Amino acid sequence: MYRKQLDILQEWWNSKRRKPLVIRGARQVGKSTLVQIFAKDAGLDLNEVNLDRFPELDAVFATKDPARIIAELDSLPNMPGISESSLLFVDEIQGAEHALPALRYFYEDRPGLPVIAAGSLLEFTLRQHHFSMPVGRIDYLHMGPMVFSDFLLAMGEDRLAATVKTFTLGSTIGAVAHKRLNEWMRSYFFVGGMPEAVERFARSRQHRHASDVHRSIIGTYRDDFPKYIGARDLVRIIKVFTYAARSVGKKVKYTNFSADHQGATIRGDIDLLCLARILTKVVSSSCNGVPLEAESDQRVYKLLFLDVGLMNSVLGLKWSDISAVPDIRLSNEGTMAEQFVGQHLLDAHWQQSSGDLSYWLREGKGTNAEVDFVISAAGQVVPIEVKSAAAGSLRSLHQMMSEKQLPLAIRFDLNPPGAQEVATTIRSGPGQKNVRYDLLSLPLYLVERSHDAAEQYYADRRSQS
Repeated sequence: MYRKQLDILQEWWNSKRRKPLVIRGARQVGKSTLVQIFAKDAGLDLNEVNLDRFPELDAVFATKDPARIIAELDSLPNMPGISESSLLFVDEIQGAEHALPALRYFYEDRPGLPVIAAGSLLEFTLRQHHFSMPVGRIDYLHMGPMVFSDFLLAMGEDRLAATVKTFTLGSTIGAVAHKRLNEWMRSYFFVGGMPEAVERFARSRQHRHASDVHRSIIGTYRDDFPKYIGARDLVRIIKVFTYAARSVGKKVKYTNFSADHQGATIRGDIDLLCLARILTKVVSSSCNGVPLEAESDQRVYKLLFLDVGLMNSVLGLKWSDISAVPDIRLSNEGTMAEQFVGQHLLDAHWQQSSGDLSYWLREGKGTNAEVDFVISAAGQVVPIEVKSAAAGSLRSLHQMMSEKQLPLAIRFDLNPPGAQEVATTIRSGPGQKNVRYDLLSLPLYLVERSHDAAEQYYADRRSQS
């Protein structure tokens, strides 16, 4: 199946300053398969070694000698021969403590040798490392579930995928294509973007087959917990994992996770699940400028699950539950739309930053306001709301746009794309204040185009000034 990361790997391969590449991501998002597909498409011999299977190789990597390391790897079974015209793939690199730091010496001593590494629980190795990181000598590629356009390609809907991938401001989407895209998006809400679930559903078109994969993946994640929780309570971690799926998009209050444990304990559990890439934090930011992370408050955050399909599986939802939900509720009341938008924004965000996603929150007596997500594009702060309400009821968004004096906001709903100038008034102290800004309304299925649409808006604005 096509993954958009294949294009990134091709750019890496063509780079004159190619460094060893480390692919980071949760278990079963398709890291190994991605490398295998790339090698096959590029006509490269693939020298693949899984360090979970050969832990004894750690002593070899500890020598920091690429020539000796290559000689040892070449003696492994089914290795076609390591050379600059082949691809060396070190999978589960966290399985050998000295393998990751040894990559710097491949860059320094064998710069022409293509090397890719990957690891499912790599974040724990990076957090606990007792070695000098090869800063500036390796590149990272973050990988999550398949995005919606890749899902469409897997379903054989190439034209609909092209509609999503090539959308620009001012483009129109026909009524038939719009309806079909919303229907496929509803299927994505259930199937999600985990490659095995997508592949099984693409072959059979039976939603129950995707459910079988979801249960298997969730079981694998739970089986993994003892590998990284140490002395922490396994039963409590499982409860935190389950409750997180129910609380997507809500400000985290530790007492809601457990009334029997201290907040610091629950926070530690959440942090571990974030390191495993099962959960991701969306952190409150003042949003006065970019980078958004510079004004973030790490104590205030909400959560995203790894994948909308896995989230719904943890919640016990069946396809009949999702297929029966009216459109207005699908985009406005539940957590599915926010999870869908969030995981796609995160996919784009990780290609630019290693920090958390951001949202805007203002709390006060009678003045609470929250905007679902905030991104940066063209050096500007861009608020994003996920709802189907009319522009006149976007109270929190109006508050933010007035306070931050921003020209552009994006709203995601189920309607065709459109744009409007919002002109309204909000309460400001004892009086009222006029608010005016441009609102770009996009259907949920175009979330992949968020950054490009915002950058095009600002480019057009500069050309007109």
